[in-house]
Amino acid sequence: MFFELRQYRILPGQRAAWVKFMEEVIIPFQVSKGMVVVGSFVGQEEDDLYVWIRRFESEEERVALYQAVYESDYWKNEIAPKVGQMLDRSRTVITRLEATPKSVIR
Repeated sequence: MFFELRQYRILPGQRAAWVKFMEEVIIPFQVSKGMVVVGSFVGQEEDDLYVWIRRFESEEERVALYQAVYESDYWKNEIAPKVGQMLDRSRTVITRLEATPKSVIR
């Protein structure tokens, strides 16, 4: 099992719209395809920071879920075009993490 920590930078004035879009569209869609979203966060000291965490049981599961989500017509036609209007994609940081033995987020 591993986690994916995704850090995004939101374009000026788009934070509320981005959080609403994530919580009402992106996360529900990804969960409907089988993704496990562990958490969703905004920065307290950085107004442009949005972070979320997803969990995968294996690399094979991650590949299959990426395909189900990102290669779907809904993602390509409805979601992806809106993402670029709210995020600075060039500043996205994705980190793969493995929980330590005593982590409560296993």
